[in-house]
Amino acid sequence: MSSPEPIALPNPPNDGITSLQYIDNNNSSSQQLLASTSWDGALRLHDTFAKTHVLTHVMECGPLLSMTSYPSASSNKVFTGGIDGSIRQFDIATSTPSLIGMHGANSSNDDNKKVACSALSAIHDSSSLIASAGWDAKFHLWDVRSSNKHQPVITLDLPGKAFGMDTSLDGTKVVVATSGRQNCFIDVRSSSLSTVTNNNNNDKENSQQPPPIANMILQRDSSLKYQTRCIKFFPSTQGIAIGSIEGRVAIEYLTELGISNNNKKKYAFKCHRVNDTIYPVNDIAFHPTHGTFATGGADGTVVTWDGNSKKKLASLAKLPTSIACLAFNRDGTELAMASSYTFEEGERDHPREEIYVREVLEGEVKPKVVAK
Repeated sequence: MSSPEPIALPNPPNDGITSLQYIDNNNSSSQQLLASTSWDGALRLHDTFAKTHVLTHVMECGPLLSMTSYPSASSNKVFTGGIDGSIRQFDIATSTPSLIGMHGANSSNDDNKKVACSALSAIHDSSSLIASAGWDAKFHLWDVRSSNKHQPVITLDLPGKAFGMDTSLDGTKVVVATSGRQNCFIDVRSSSLSTVTNNNNNDKENSQQPPPIANMILQRDSSLKYQTRCIKFFPSTQGIAIGSIEGRVAIEYLTELGISNNNKKKYAFKCHRVNDTIYPVNDIAFHPTHGTFATGGADGTVVTWDGNSKKKLASLAKLPTSIACLAFNRDGTELAMASSYTFEEGERDHPREEIYVREVLEGEVKPKVVAK
């Protein structure tokens, strides 16, 4: 069987693409929404079933650096992080934005570039909690249904600027990668989540409920020598995968947190290299079913890997310029890829931004059978 070809979606962003995410609208069997953000300040939605552009909305906050949404069809909302430090909610049903809060809101520093909201992640198993991290070296947890508007329910200090963030699928942990090669693990108490995120819409009763609890439970150096570009939890929460500017991916485990590594050791491998040229690993996306993962590099390639067997699975695409970000759809049968120059070679002419989608074959993501 020949490999599927990537298909470019119409009306792509006009400037660097910063994030991609499928919106889990499983109430619809005729539409599959893909959201994207970019440096042109716009949130875009595409229907990848019909290969059509659905809408573009300028969020009025300058370039958009981050995005998230809840992995549930019960909330058709997308959240964006702007270079002005804002976290905004966009309601897909009504096409209306609203302000959730700001990074740097209490800072005396007027330089917006230093307070940008660079990372967002929805707390899984929740319908109201959003984690954000920024260039102000702050971590915030927001309850979007709180009557205390524009104020985080929790704020923690980070050791440096946030470069990437992810939330575990069980909703109990957040990892933030910061400058100085630091990885910070934050525990979000699930007992509090069950209280905060119930379906009671009465503000008075909600205000009497105890807030969620979040604590920094581990800070450690990355095993990679150079700056982190992306960080993701394993679907099992057993470990993390880290991508860096040095064309390497590290697989690390979380034994310090009492999580078994099944006697596996951390390791790193080289990737996204062409002869003597080393390209950054810009994004990592785990397959939702098999637990294998795809990497996107500044060499314009997308490759899948089996982290358990330490094997390369397949080369999925070679696109015109850097792969800025990746996203699998809900069942892992489709991969979205942002072809968008990430300035690893400085200012120069480059191909225009494009968003591609590609069918994923089972053999390209299924784990290798390890001989005993």
